[in-house]
Amino acid sequence: MTTMDWTKKTVLVVGTGISGIAATELLLKNGSRVILFDGNQELDVAALKEKNPQLTEVEIILGILKEEDLERIDLAVLSPGVPTDLPMVEQIREKEIPIWGEIELAYQFTKGAVVAITGTNGKTTTTALTGEIMANYFPDVKVVGNIGIPYTSVAADTTDETVTVAEISSFQLETIHEFHPKVTAILNITPDHLNRHHTMECYIETKESITRNQTKDEVCVLNYEDEELRKFGETLHCTPLYFSSARKLENGLFYEEGAIYYAKDGQSEKVINVDELNILGLHNYENAMAATGMALTMGVPLEKIRESLKNFQAVEHRIEYVTEWNGIRFYNDSKGTNPDAAIKGIQAMNRPTYLIGGGYDKQSTYDEWIESFDGKVKKLVLIGQTREKIAECAKKHGFTQIALCDSLEEAIDVCCKNAKSGDAVLLSPACASWGMFKNYEERGRIFKEYVRNL
Repeated sequence: MTTMDWTKKTVLVVGTGISGIAATELLLKNGSRVILFDGNQELDVAALKEKNPQLTEVEIILGILKEEDLERIDLAVLSPGVPTDLPMVEQIREKEIPIWGEIELAYQFTKGAVVAITGTNGKTTTTALTGEIMANYFPDVKVVGNIGIPYTSVAADTTDETVTVAEISSFQLETIHEFHPKVTAILNITPDHLNRHHTMECYIETKESITRNQTKDEVCVLNYEDEELRKFGETLHCTPLYFSSARKLENGLFYEEGAIYYAKDGQSEKVINVDELNILGLHNYENAMAATGMALTMGVPLEKIRESLKNFQAVEHRIEYVTEWNGIRFYNDSKGTNPDAAIKGIQAMNRPTYLIGGGYDKQSTYDEWIESFDGKVKKLVLIGQTREKIAECAKKHGFTQIALCDSLEEAIDVCCKNAKSGDAVLLSPACASWGMFKNYEERGRIFKEYVRNL
């Protein structure tokens, strides 16, 4: 993809997490000079270099970027966790230095077709499922992005035959330029990350930018039941392909009476009965429809798609069945990091449920989540920074069965003491994990470890 002579470039990589390290490694392999920057002045540089020997010769700057540092750089690459409105980023912008994200950098080295998935909820499951369908048909498939594998770590290994399936967050879309997927999907748009994007309008625009470089003969898969996306479909310069969980479509994918169908010019064909799937809940049927739409667009035969759908297991941390203890079933939905995702977790439960929620405050509102309990939730067990805020919201809606706990372990103990055989315990926090855990994966793993040792 790239025609740039990277050997003549000095690139500033901002962030020393997994994405920053992978981006640095890709640049070094291509002969660039890299300056690695992290705002944390306390960072242990020796430990970082010991853990990542490829950084031995790399200049690392901590805390503040000086004017003379900026004079030396040709390009800045931001890790996804770095907000684009930081004073330091403004400084780079004022110098008219190009600002890329890790996704853009990876794309410049990518060969083959790219399939890209975004949306507020369901991205990880849909990406994993799409990856499995593609791998069942194409000889070389890479699954990357927000799913946990930095795109930059595999970009150099792609060929013209490679299909790259990428989960792309709104953070990653803020810094794309030439990124050009062949097929895209926007699953849904509900309020999230407003602490980063500030307004809903900005968040929507960022999500929709995934289609920016697509052409008329390329496809964007959209959720017909999302009002924003239905409107967006009318303005698209590529071709929309809709899926719906609520109505029959003339063209596209739809759910009806326990099965998923694919319709073209009013003629529909059954894809699969949903009781043949290993994933629970209407939202997962939507994910399956989106994955099917992308696979069909890429030319995967329906039989191959059907086979992959039947074999697919739930993604870790997304309504993941963990174990049964004394007739109580435990589910890990740690990836439910916002209220809308957590609503999906509740909706998927088919037992009376003890719900563990709370965590870091992303300025979300919890009213709809509380209202979705619909008589299923026996007790709301709250942890983290938001526990009082959520408790107040629950009481406002007339829900008073609430326990406040200081730790996840205490919350599990409360559930175990109160739950009866036939109940479920669901970790679906509706909040980020920061402040108590490194990330939602760690939160989910600790939950699983604890309940498996009951």
